[in-house]
Amino acid sequence: MKPLYRKLPSELKSSFSVRHDVMPNFGNVWHYHAELELHYTIRGEGIRFIGDNISQFAPGEIILVGEKLPHAWRCKDEYFQNNPDYNIEAIVMQFLPDCLGDKLLQLPESYLIPRLFERAKSGILVQGEAKHQVAKLMQSCVKESGLGRVINLLQILKTIAETEEWEPIVKTQTTFHQSNEADSIRINNVFNYTYTHYKEDINLEEVASIANLSVTSFCRYFKLMTRKTYYDFLIEIRISNACRLLVENKLPTEMICFECGFNNVSNFYRHFKKVMGLTPLEYKKTYLDTN
Repeated sequence: MKPLYRKLPSELKSSFSVRHDVMPNFGNVWHYHAELELHYTIRGEGIRFIGDNISQFAPGEIILVGEKLPHAWRCKDEYFQNNPDYNIEAIVMQFLPDCLGDKLLQLPESYLIPRLFERAKSGILVQGEAKHQVAKLMQSCVKESGLGRVINLLQILKTIAETEEWEPIVKTQTTFHQSNEADSIRINNVFNYTYTHYKEDINLEEVASIANLSVTSFCRYFKLMTRKTYYDFLIEIRISNACRLLVENKLPTEMICFECGFNNVSNFYRHFKKVMGLTPLEYKKTYLDTN
């Protein structure tokens, strides 16, 4: 009962892959692979699932996902409902830890790269000036070929390895080995249903039926799969959307409470403080002051 293992296609005459995606969505399947993934969102907003973390993503975000770290990006449905021709845009680089050879990682001058790969197992959110530098290098890498691509990758790894402008994403490192695809489809159906209906009252009976399990079996299955209860997961989805609405600063906090599926304000404040460590007003003030 694990996320889908995805074996990525290898490119002929290439030690790693880099692509510029312009498509309707990122794909909703929660998956992992042996390669590290550097993901630069150029256009698109929504929720990302990385390990045990559930957060909003927005244009300009750059994330390094470590090997075998489960992840998925889910775009906001309203984009596609209001504009069927809307496309997301991203640059994605995928590479094995030893894609440039074991000997490179063993060089004394390269000691920061193995350390970076170890940190990436918790996910890395690249920030500040380092983010701008990496974005330019990734755009350049799409156009490069041959040795120029390799040099670009090394410059990217050097920039991320040396910067102090980064944040870990997951609280608990969790890696997986190959899993059953049917189980992966089941958990993704639950994820997609929850993301679509989080504003509504969702009971365990209806979500268990999505997974074709009894309530008791579903609760056990979901805890084993995600290391959290289903209601904890649902609360985090609601809080993540509340964070987005708070920083947009268009609705009063009390209205955001009901817009995100909470049935009373005190319940919303209690859950928000537990998940975020701040009250909604403190969170909004911190964000607006920072920006």
